[in-house]
Amino acid sequence: MRQIIAAVLLSCLGFCQSPPAGSATSAAQQEAKPGEAREAGDTLTIPTGSRIPVALQHAISTKSAREGDSVYAQTTFPFVVNDRVLVPAGTYIQGRITSVKRGGRLHGRAELLMHFTTLIYPSGYTVVLPGSVENVPGADKTSMKDKEGTIRQESEKGDKAIKVARNAGYGGVTGGALGGISTGSRTGAAIGAGAGGAAGAAIALLSRGSDVRLEQGTTIEMEVQRPITLDASRISKTTH
Repeated sequence: MRQIIAAVLLSCLGFCQSPPAGSATSAAQQEAKPGEAREAGDTLTIPTGSRIPVALQHAISTKSAREGDSVYAQTTFPFVVNDRVLVPAGTYIQGRITSVKRGGRLHGRAELLMHFTTLIYPSGYTVVLPGSVENVPGADKTSMKDKEGTIRQESEKGDKAIKVARNAGYGGVTGGALGGISTGSRTGAAIGAGAGGAAGAAIALLSRGSDVRLEQGTTIEMEVQRPITLDASRISKTTH
């Protein structure tokens, strides 16, 4: 009899100490609400190959730029994926100049290569950005050289030929006049004209080609080279 009573008491004690069925599940649900859990773990992605228009915040020229110089720009239009703004207009873009080449005296055109490295939202949220230049629709007399995003000055062969001829003509006239004055003869004028023409042509040939110059506000189409993962909760704070 005593054994039966003890067993009953132990059973009651165990039942009273055990939490009601489902109570552990309820506590877990209270600690992590479904909506909050999804938002905390929610990420958004800017796909590879995405193109985002930006505008330079300062002028860049191959005449003065150096490798390692900083590049500053801002997005000019919202970038949207699946009806969600991932990069609002006015987002800051930072980058670096990675290669500079001035125009040659006889051969070679000016070239400029830059890469974008950082995406900075107005709230201060910062993301690593692997971006390159896809196109520069806002720049005159430039073209894209390769897939890396090198900006190259257009060919000036025709312009240089005109410049050589013009300088040779000016030099010939000036040299002829000086030769005639100094010698007082037609022979002196002819010699002076030849020398002046040759000097004028040489000056034109040895002058450097034009530099690549991107003015402040120049529109650049930036291409994303690798997927960029964004924290959805931090993006929401910047776009609302």
